[in-house]
Amino acid sequence: MRILVTGGAGYIGSVSVEALVVAGHEVTVLDDLSTGYRGAVSPAARLEVGSYGDTAAVAALLERYRIEAVLHCAAKSIVGESMTDPAKYFRENVAGGIALLEAMRTTGVLRIVFSSTAATYGMPERTPIVETDPIRPINAYGETKRCVEGAIRWYGHGYGLRSVILRYFNAAGASATYGEGHNPETHLIPCLLQAATAGREVTLFGDDYSTPDGTCIRDYIHVVDLARAHMLALEATDPGDTRTGPTSAPCEPLICNLGSGSGFSNRQVVAAAEAVVGRPITVKMGPRRPGDPPILVASPQMAHEKLGWNASRGTLEQIIGSAWAWQGAHPAGYAK
Repeated sequence: MRILVTGGAGYIGSVSVEALVVAGHEVTVLDDLSTGYRGAVSPAARLEVGSYGDTAAVAALLERYRIEAVLHCAAKSIVGESMTDPAKYFRENVAGGIALLEAMRTTGVLRIVFSSTAATYGMPERTPIVETDPIRPINAYGETKRCVEGAIRWYGHGYGLRSVILRYFNAAGASATYGEGHNPETHLIPCLLQAATAGREVTLFGDDYSTPDGTCIRDYIHVVDLARAHMLALEATDPGDTRTGPTSAPCEPLICNLGSGSGFSNRQVVAAAEAVVGRPITVKMGPRRPGDPPILVASPQMAHEKLGWNASRGTLEQIIGSAWAWQGAHPAGYAK
């Protein structure tokens, strides 16, 4: 398959591109390199530097490389920043997402996998969350993802766009080649590992949540498992596959949560990281961050039933161990 991966020079995108090229697909990466890195793109993939929000440029790229399907991984994704600068998130994620869909519509590329987020659920009514639960985001990031999900759904009804929407929480870990190299880093696991190396302290945000130890509980998914879900989802967008609709419009998105079905508190993540690195990590408590729910855990049952997917690397030790190994092999991360 000829696949365009937006955000393919970023963390999740790079590991997904790696999996796709190993599977024999022809991959083109579109990334503006604002947060991604050239060095994170597999040498077996083609890198095009640019914005997915430029409809004309994306349409030309889709035609030039005869793209058959799109994996949309690009987005602004820091919850706290989305609350202080929502305009940036609606401009990049929503306006950019519609521009991408328009490029696809005008060129007849009607297959997309949207790497979304379980932040769309907001404050869930039950745990674990299932796909039919209400969508009520409590932060601007989740709201922008909800908006794009809605556009994808209606493009399916109006134009026959075949789609899979994957909702997940915290992707972590690394493949043997590609890992998490954000600058600045905001995710808990790489922050803990960097602190263990540099002797710094890490702030945990909030210890007064209604959870057993007072800290947030999150569902973690290994980034390699996520990459495998992306591949399975792309297969499901085939025009002859009834999982994403009939052979003609209208089509309905296949929506699947990705997760382990169980969560870990921030304190549990700290303890697991200390076990992996073999020494204590200094942490301090900070105030809650706006937009952070206390518990987010997703049921993976739909993904198992519809995509044949499960989290095969679901333990914290496996996830953190792979990230620690990658950091050891790439102490400076990626060069810009």
